[in-house]
Amino acid sequence: MNSNVILAFALAFLLGSIPFGLLLTRAAGLGDVRKIGSGSIGATNVLRTGRKGLAAATVLLDAGKGAVAVLLAARFLPGAEGVAAVGAVAGHCFTPWLGFKGGKGFATAAGVLGALAWPAMLVCAGIWLMALAISRISSVSSMVAVVAAPGVAWALGYQGIVLPLLAIAAIVLVQHRANIGRLMRGEEPRVGSKG
Repeated sequence: MNSNVILAFALAFLLGSIPFGLLLTRAAGLGDVRKIGSGSIGATNVLRTGRKGLAAATVLLDAGKGAVAVLLAARFLPGAEGVAAVGAVAGHCFTPWLGFKGGKGFATAAGVLGALAWPAMLVCAGIWLMALAISRISSVSSMVAVVAAPGVAWALGYQGIVLPLLAIAAIVLVQHRANIGRLMRGEEPRVGSKG
């Protein structure tokens, strides 16, 4: 089992480390997305290029690689799905090909949750929408949803994935540390603002 856990994490980490946001923007002739906005390779930063289609594709691919990592573990390394989920998110956030820097992890976290427990993912999507409607701040809604995920999973009977979801929430919060600083200073931009 230990070898399965290590293998699941390693393979999921490599899959999660594919920097789709960077690859898509370069393929579209937009250069290096890390040189604009927050410097992240995630969909929110890709959206700052003005290309909504590329941002949507980034969300889908980043979520998809997380889901695929979990589903592959379920198929070939049963029992290691939670470890694969953490590995995929860690790979996205700490991409070895980019100096162990990457995205914020929210889309990949949504993908792994969908593969681990889709009812919990639907509830968290509702929480994300509600938090976004109230705060109008993308980072706030993302953080609220990932922090809520372990509790939602527990309440819906998915106790076995609570620990992986706690680890994922910790990773995503670490990646949002700059956003947290801006929130504390009242400088975090709202959805639709030019800031």
